[in-house]
Amino acid sequence: MPVHRGPEGPAARERVPQADGLDELRRLLAGRGVAVLSGAGLSTESGIPDYRGATGLLRRHTPMTYQEFVGSNASRCRYWARSHAGWRAIAEARPNAGHRAVERLRRAGQVSAVITQNVDGLHRAAGTVDAVELHGGLDRVVCLGCGRGSTREELDRRLHALNGAAAGADARVNPDGDVELPDAAAASFRVAPCTACGGILKPDVVFFGENVPGPRVRHCYDLVDDARALLVLGSSLTVLSGLRFVRHAAATGKPVAIVNQGGTRGDAYAEVTLSLPLGATLTALAEQFDGGPSAGG
Repeated sequence: MPVHRGPEGPAARERVPQADGLDELRRLLAGRGVAVLSGAGLSTESGIPDYRGATGLLRRHTPMTYQEFVGSNASRCRYWARSHAGWRAIAEARPNAGHRAVERLRRAGQVSAVITQNVDGLHRAAGTVDAVELHGGLDRVVCLGCGRGSTREELDRRLHALNGAAAGADARVNPDGDVELPDAAAASFRVAPCTACGGILKPDVVFFGENVPGPRVRHCYDLVDDARALLVLGSSLTVLSGLRFVRHAAATGKPVAIVNQGGTRGDAYAEVTLSLPLGATLTALAEQFDGGPSAGG
């Protein structure tokens, strides 16, 4: 596909019609060595909502920022009350057909690396244990004082001992794993400190307003550089943390393909853009490369 310069920048590309997009995607994967960048849209079939949906408009939920979290105890009480209530829905979520298909494509050699913007751990649960979790994982906790890491299950037991059963646990979970709660329920919530130093515990995820660790970013750039192409799955690419890898791939002449329900901020950099259900689409592609529907379990 030719590259052209236009208002979107030097990486803008001439795109094929969607009717031909699946054939282009098959050819892309047939060349092997494709890096995957996944987003929240890949996990919606596991019951975890995304931030924007097919319209591209931000849902009403507003995530807490890093500055809010570290700025006051009241904010931390609110965060942990809501997160404690939503944690079981995240912990009990299971990989869907899309996660399993990505792993099948990785085992077959079509996919060389997986970078995910998701914090739900579902790529790991599907067998892609070396997936790079760009924004961290909700199943891990870190102390901001001493740096000690621990599991979310351990913290969940401690929060239950301090507060009893989670209020609002049957409410609809938000994309970042929490639920909406009345202010009074959040204000009375008791937060557990670090068992080693008494410091502030934070989920091991990158909050809005917080930077992704530099070594992790550089590793992701290396994975994109080592790949022959970049395939984006289920991301609107609204935030720079994911979009920069699309821009980088296109700027270095690598083909970019995007499969997402709705338009994305990276469409101008892609040769192929498809608005299709991810589970069924990826499963059909995996069956062509790994021997059939029964392969991979």
